Amino acid sequence: MFDPLAFTLFVAAALAIALTPGPGILYVAARSLAGGRADGIASSVGTGIGGLVHIVAGACGVSAILLASAEVFTLFKLLGAAYLVFLGVQTIRSAGQPLAMAAPTGTSAGGAFRQGILVEALNPKTAAFFLAFLPQFVDPARGEVALQFVLLGVVSVVLNTAVDIVVAFGAAAIARQIAGRPAIVRRLRYGSGATMCGLGALLAFARRPAAG
Repeated sequence: MFDPLAFTLFVAAALAIALTPGPGILYVAARSLAGGRADGIASSVGTGIGGLVHIVAGACGVSAILLASAEVFTLFKLLGAAYLVFLGVQTIRSAGQPLAMAAPTGTSAGGAFRQGILVEALNPKTAAFFLAFLPQFVDPARGEVALQFVLLGVVSVVLNTAVDIVVAFGAAAIARQIAGRPAIVRRLRYGSGATMCGLGALLAFARRPAAG
């Protein structure tokens, strides 16, 4: 279905983008520092599932509708921003708790997984990215366009999730190293919460991509 050279270029570009520090990596790092490795990995997988939501929506044309409507775009970005700020505030409030109790809205990896899905699914900037990036590598002459879009999107999401999981392991290792130093742990969690709040603020002020 894909030209080998074009697909190789796509993978190289998608990997470079995945390795570039951005909101997703910062979010996973913050969750890992605040709640440990299990939270970080669960958040990584959750944001991956949230990314797949945008892939399917993009293939169905829903994302294009979302980006074409200023009102819908604003609603989604404000919901996503409010949720990130909520998680950040919860993390700050849990700063003095033991590591195993410090997850923002619960102690289970399942909660972190669900939160990761919501954080990514409510981010219209992710939809904008996929709609801008993936069509460059879709070739109508090689078959079903929607299927190509989905397959390329899955590859991109897998690469991003793999990088996020590596970040989760690294951040969790740092958290374990300082686990016996309560003052540093508190500062780290305050910083993690502030990072989430900051990401929420950035999303709240995100501009809708220009048409065309």
